[in-house]
Amino acid sequence: MSIIKLKKSVIPACDVSELMKLRELVEATCGVKGIGGYKVGFQIVLPHGIRKIVNVIREYTELPIIYDHQKAGTDIPAMAEKFMDVCSEVDAIILFPQSGPVTEETWIKATKKAGIGIIVGGEMTHPGYLASDKGFICNDAPKRIYEIAAKLGVNDFVVPGNKPGKIKEYREFLKSIGIKPAFYSPGLIAQGGSVTEGAKVAGDNWHAIVGRGIYQQENMKKAAQELVKEIV
Repeated sequence: MSIIKLKKSVIPACDVSELMKLRELVEATCGVKGIGGYKVGFQIVLPHGIRKIVNVIREYTELPIIYDHQKAGTDIPAMAEKFMDVCSEVDAIILFPQSGPVTEETWIKATKKAGIGIIVGGEMTHPGYLASDKGFICNDAPKRIYEIAAKLGVNDFVVPGNKPGKIKEYREFLKSIGIKPAFYSPGLIAQGGSVTEGAKVAGDNWHAIVGRGIYQQENMKKAAQELVKEIV
């Protein structure tokens, strides 16, 4: 089953620390046609707890809640089921399994066992990530991560929204191994990525993850509406 019902959508990233701001963000945007779900991370979850955050969002909408632990899936395999136990109330989890194929496989299987949707990331948005850019991660690691995930039945992937060339490359790679992916892209607006350009290269199923481009705007509803127009 698809995590997001829409083929293309905007997913507000709730990178705020106060519950009142979270309420304002969700209330302002949940009725906008083209909003696909909400991504929450450590900034709001650690101080308040994941159950509280889920309950607050559920006061306004039943849209999917995606938890981004920044970066889950890098710990030892034995921690996978324990992690999923405390995340059981969200609809999907983003994994960035950078610590090897054994961990990746175990964490994906644990997520499936828990009945939680899986979104797997391989390349991040910031400079100095891959070895070719003086980073620590081998250049072929993202494709290896995506391929392992695909073989385990994952169809949803994080790709960097501010690198449209890479989105196209990963889409063609996954297509070559028989996968028609659903892509989720951070790195837009504040990090320089263009929603319009991302939509052109990502294929039929793409979700733009936007944080500051929505929650830092005076009129969050209007900002969300404008972003949705760019996608469709």
